[in-house]
Amino acid sequence: MKFIEHRIADRRVLRLIQKWLSAGVMEDGRRLATEVGSPQGATVSPLLANICLHYVLDLWVEQWRRRHGHGDIIIVRYADDFVLGFQHHLDAQRFKQELRERLARFKLELHPEKTRLLRFGQFAAKNCRERGESGAPPTFNFLGLTHCCSRSRQGKFLLQRHTMRERLTAKLRELKLELRRRMHASIAEQGRWLATVLRGHYAYYGVPTNVVAIGAFLNEVIKHWRRSLRRRSQRRRLDWTRMQRVVDRWLPPARIVHPWPENRFDVRTRDKSPVR
Repeated sequence: MKFIEHRIADRRVLRLIQKWLSAGVMEDGRRLATEVGSPQGATVSPLLANICLHYVLDLWVEQWRRRHGHGDIIIVRYADDFVLGFQHHLDAQRFKQELRERLARFKLELHPEKTRLLRFGQFAAKNCRERGESGAPPTFNFLGLTHCCSRSRQGKFLLQRHTMRERLTAKLRELKLELRRRMHASIAEQGRWLATVLRGHYAYYGVPTNVVAIGAFLNEVIKHWRRSLRRRSQRRRLDWTRMQRVVDRWLPPARIVHPWPENRFDVRTRDKSPVR
């Protein structure tokens, strides 16, 4: 509430937020009281979490970078998930320890299984070889995408991202159950629904270097849809020739939606010179 008071002076709004925090949540028809923090699943919780972490984490990282950092330090945060990049290994080790102490002051803690220190980036493969470590540099998951160290066709470093396997299989499992529920709907109705599912999938996962994963998702959707259509009628089998016509009619092809980061953040002035 102290962090919120930095931004809001209206006592009526503050009192409303305080009531929201102490209202509890309904689960299976029973009211569960909230002893500490914001209610899990409440609509106000993401907003309050962002405000809290802005002061607890974002501003603290900025001042730590100026006071103690010896190299470049970057942070990418979305809600309560964040990734930090350090130029020097000693900075990363010191920051990790002090971050635990910082969060403990606000009764927060890092997830023990998701928090790890790994070598990543342009020189990760070289550093691993110098340390005698075999295999490719480690990968990490962030916001539903697996991030890997790779090389472009020109031999330059390339950050490769593809859909997390767990997210992909979970989405296909959910889609299979929904297709079974919609089995006896018309092909047009099923096709319109599947088209919205695919467009939403492309809008999120359609990042550069992920075309193989979203293409595989489209192929699995087509297989599940064909299997569902074949099960509802035993008199006329749906072969792949007819199924391809249905796919071309209703399903959008797999495509990359988002540009490369250097194009997304490329701003041009009147003299046409790029400013990044």
